[in-house]
Amino acid sequence: QVQLVESGGGLVQPGGSLRLSCAVSGSIGSINAMAWERQAPGKQRELVAAITSRGTTNYTSSVKGRFTISRDNAKNTVLLQMNSLKPEDTAVYYCNVVLHTTRGSVEEYWGQGTQVTVSS
Repeated sequence: QVQLVESGGGLVQPGGSLRLSCAVSGSIGSINAMAWERQAPGKQRELVAAITSRGTTNYTSSVKGRFTISRDNAKNTVLLQMNSLKPEDTAVYYCNVVLHTTRGSVEEYWGQGTQVTVSS
């Protein structure tokens, strides 16, 4: 059993910052890729940022230069620092991980989602 617990969402004014955190626990052997996705009302879910086990990152073009994804392998945690937030960043943000379990299988999991609202 694997659990993902997200935190850090909320309401922020345009230009403000938020930091999302996702802690992974349970039957974890090793974690491969970690990522953040988001889904705005009436829109498809999109990949926001991802980071490999070696630390290679990639971002969707709309957040480049404003968002930073990082991971703490010792704590099985992935972070998303969001700066210069815009109203169009408003969405539910989901943590996503691909990992090897202690049983040896490769599995993918998502968190429950955390709401980010950017509004004045």
